[in-house]
Amino acid sequence: MNIIFVEPSFPANQRRFVHALASVGANVYGIGETEEGHLDGELREQLSGYYRVGSVTNVDQMTEAVRYFQGRVWIDGLEATVEAHTMPAAHVREATGIPGTSVRTTWLCRDKPSMKEALRQAGVPTAASAAVDSAAEAHEFADREGYPLILKPRAGAGAQGTVRVNDEHELLHALQGYAREGATSIAIEEFVEGHEGFYDTITVDGEVAHDWATHYYPNVLEAMRHRWISPQFITTNRIDDPSNAFYREVRELGHRVIDALGIETSATHMEWFYGPKGLKFSEIGARPPGVGAWDLYSAANEVDVYREWAHVITHGRPEQPMRRTYAAGIVALRPDHDGVVTGYSGIDEIQARHGASIIDAHFPPVGHGTQAVEAGYMANAWVRVRHHDYDTARAILDDVGQTIRMHAR
Repeated sequence: MNIIFVEPSFPANQRRFVHALASVGANVYGIGETEEGHLDGELREQLSGYYRVGSVTNVDQMTEAVRYFQGRVWIDGLEATVEAHTMPAAHVREATGIPGTSVRTTWLCRDKPSMKEALRQAGVPTAASAAVDSAAEAHEFADREGYPLILKPRAGAGAQGTVRVNDEHELLHALQGYAREGATSIAIEEFVEGHEGFYDTITVDGEVAHDWATHYYPNVLEAMRHRWISPQFITTNRIDDPSNAFYREVRELGHRVIDALGIETSATHMEWFYGPKGLKFSEIGARPPGVGAWDLYSAANEVDVYREWAHVITHGRPEQPMRRTYAAGIVALRPDHDGVVTGYSGIDEIQARHGASIIDAHFPPVGHGTQAVEAGYMANAWVRVRHHDYDTARAILDDVGQTIRMHAR
């Protein structure tokens, strides 16, 4: 099978997808922005061909590149795993006759107000939401639904650009900020109280082949706004427990979303909230999750999830089941202020207490610049752990976050 993969070299994690496709027997053709001579040797060996474009989000350039390959071999698929690449890829598929996720489905997975309207029509519980193109429309929504509210870019990924507003003054301030950034239309929605997590899948012809349920501690918006928090997320190994009604409900919700949006063969990443109003769908991406979630799933199940995705794409079926051996999570470690790393404390204590449970860790070296809290879970230092018992894995993550300190000046 001949697969075109969009932007195989950047970010660095993209190489994992190329390697996985090649490992299951696919001929992989890359389209990217990097000069071919600057690709590393291992990546070049795994590619059967490469075409450089000025921008992988330019549909005309991408279409030209795909037709170049189609003039030489039969192309079976065109895959994009970065959020910003999914819509251009969908347009190119339709322009060149390549099967895969449609423009309509990709649009519904990118544009949050349209997504939620489609899901409400299908009976999926979601927060009240709308697309607003003016301050007047935003204030009208606020008058109707009340505060607090959540504002976010219509096609943003994760918590990027997301703001909570608690009153009219904060709403006006947030709208002015979006206007300065050139946003002409934003998504506005009801704030849903509750615990936040995500449900990820790999689907085949609209059916779930693999799935995982993962929890945030604390919720993302809080984690990305307060430096003192060492936030974490952890994937459970209890999702297959037939006595666990909550995970059964999460799965049912996810399957309804997949069906309503017309997702066929794809990775998906769905966010949810569970609180006083019950389980509510938040948003979805027709792509793998970010921040190394698949690495955690691989460690938790002792199965290469990238290879499973590639096997589904190439052969139309999974290669092996998830084992649910471990719960696995990551805890992010932040410096007490931004600047330059001066050192760490507590690492030896954690190694002594939990060394057998640590998967891996990252500690930027002394002298390295820090990154802002808003840059995410893997922006500075982090530790990933796994344990057979979910509650024990959570306790280890808590201990790591409370013990290790990242110092900067």
